[in-house]
Amino acid sequence: MPERTTCGPSSPWQRPFVTIWVGQQVSQIGSQVAQFAIVWWLTVTTGSATVLAGATLVALVPQIALGPIAGVFVDRWDRRRVMIVADLFIALVSLALALLFIFGRVQVWQVYLALFARAVGGAFHWPAMTASTSLLVPNEQLARIAGLNQIMNGGLSIACPAIGALLISFLPLSGVMFVDVATAIMGIGPLFFIPIPRPPRATNRGSASVWSDLTEGLRYVRAWPALVLMIAMAILVKVALTPAFSLLPLLVRDYFHGGPSQLGAFEALFGVGAVAGGLLLGVWGGFRRKIRTIQLGILILGVGITALAFVPGHLFLVGLACLFTIGFAIPLVDGPFLAILQTTVPPDMQGRVFGVTFSLLSLSSPLGLLLAGPLSDRLGLPIWYAAAGVLALLLGSVGFLIPALLRIEAGSDAAIGKIRS
Repeated sequence: MPERTTCGPSSPWQRPFVTIWVGQQVSQIGSQVAQFAIVWWLTVTTGSATVLAGATLVALVPQIALGPIAGVFVDRWDRRRVMIVADLFIALVSLALALLFIFGRVQVWQVYLALFARAVGGAFHWPAMTASTSLLVPNEQLARIAGLNQIMNGGLSIACPAIGALLISFLPLSGVMFVDVATAIMGIGPLFFIPIPRPPRATNRGSASVWSDLTEGLRYVRAWPALVLMIAMAILVKVALTPAFSLLPLLVRDYFHGGPSQLGAFEALFGVGAVAGGLLLGVWGGFRRKIRTIQLGILILGVGITALAFVPGHLFLVGLACLFTIGFAIPLVDGPFLAILQTTVPPDMQGRVFGVTFSLLSLSSPLGLLLAGPLSDRLGLPIWYAAAGVLALLLGSVGFLIPALLRIEAGSDAAIGKIRS
């Protein structure tokens, strides 16, 4: 196996990274299309909102429970192999589902199990890919790569449901699952030939226990106040934002008096906004201090959500503009957030930090839904959107007044010193 060296600013990093990145995006398309097909099958077969909610919960549990543990192994193992095994595992789950559909033996519990297993693979794959990016891409380019990822996320949110619906109309569900297997193989292929650098300490962790690695990662996060603040802000934003999207069908139906086409227009404008925000971030790269780009994004997000709460029900086009604004803000928050972690967290700690962060952010989704449901049922849907928007505006404003948060990109040497002294 060739020797792995970390890519620097002068290294020819574009070709290997782009090759891996394109393969992973192809795999992501297949995964999202397969996910769409699975949810559609549950919808048609059961017609139960409880079943669909259960499917969402089943997919969240591995992300919440396994995130920190998966991060430990991402830091201990070869991240390239972690990505290969995770993708292969998800592909095998899709293959098993395809065979069940072919033989007509599919039951709801089997689909739940498949969703759970796919989420387990994702819990390992996401931190491995994110931590690998910082080893393949020069630090000064990470914000632009984050913008590129946000463009793809927005584009996929628009395209994958349409692709999934098209494939379902031409192929049996087993065929859609085979498409997922094929795209996974395309994503895995480049990983067999392109090395990913390993952090220096990753090769010397054999004497440390998994538990000690896990606690070291948790102590690292706790010992860095600015990181704790940034993660806490991200969690609060997600607690507010997740229900805002989950309740969108009800807002369209009950407040804007629309139907499926209006809901589709809302989702499409959100995706267009996300592509536009990602394109801006990819070209501009954000402010020199990435935390300022995050704060600006949170403020724009707050404006969009608050405006949506107060738009009169007959002004549907203004509601569309609000969804575009919300979508536009998301890349300005998510992209620099990941770029800060990638540039400031030591490479041999990134798997654990990403795992902990991913777990906490996933936990915020059910918490937000638990809060939003009763509040919206009792006080009305616009109340939640108003509360979520005001919270985002407050967070975006207060962040500019916290010196420790504004200096987060100065580094994490103090945290490293505390946990390794």
